[in-house]
Amino acid sequence: MNKQKVIVFMPAHNEEESIGDVIKRVPRSFHPSVDVKVLVINDGSTDRTVEVARRAGADHIITFEKNRGLGAAVREGLRASFDLHAHIGVMIDADGEYPPEQIPELLEPIFKGEADYTMGSRFLGTINGMKLHRRLGNYCFTLLQCVLLRKWIYDGQSGMRAFSRQAMEHAEIIHDYNYAQVLTLNLVRKGFRVKEIPILYYVRTTGRSFIKFKSYMSSVLPAIIQEMKKPVEKVYVEEQAHYIPSDEGTNHFAK
Repeated sequence: MNKQKVIVFMPAHNEEESIGDVIKRVPRSFHPSVDVKVLVINDGSTDRTVEVARRAGADHIITFEKNRGLGAAVREGLRASFDLHAHIGVMIDADGEYPPEQIPELLEPIFKGEADYTMGSRFLGTINGMKLHRRLGNYCFTLLQCVLLRKWIYDGQSGMRAFSRQAMEHAEIIHDYNYAQVLTLNLVRKGFRVKEIPILYYVRTTGRSFIKFKSYMSSVLPAIIQEMKKPVEKVYVEEQAHYIPSDEGTNHFAK
């Protein structure tokens, strides 16, 4: 069969200390039917993020002249991956907290026809060093998603996700500050199948997070309300669109 193109996109704002290592760790040849490229969304960085990313092997770089916010960067990553003819898009943070080595595991349910949208779950896997207030905030926002969707989710704020081509096409992020809750609400309400994959997680040791607790609370809750008030149309989901037959070696996805 023809190779399936996977684009791993990374929103990045002043991540010169970590982004090079993350790019180098992205698995490029883990399966004979998969071609992997890396896209960086440079969200108004004022450091050497672009230079470091290019030297580390980024295939595509899109730069915002001014910082627009994580939601805007993820929206652009989804749009650009779709326009670059990706069959599947993978989002991963550029700060090194999430394990690029587990990208094949994130992709496996999509290639098996079991899901259209996958999330790396820290709470199903391992969390090292997350502060108590962040953990409690994650629990609260994830519980809210569960209630609104009537579906159990373990980690609604994960910074590691994969999207089928249809999911990329139909995903809507209604605000620029953040994306995590509204994106999942939007896709699940439209009928896309979501699955969580256990991952290892390590709190960042370089740079600074550009998500602030007070801003997060004041921005995200209104966006959740706005998303739930907005009518959405169910999408006819092509469940086997990215299926790789077992005789092509789906065991390549295992670690």
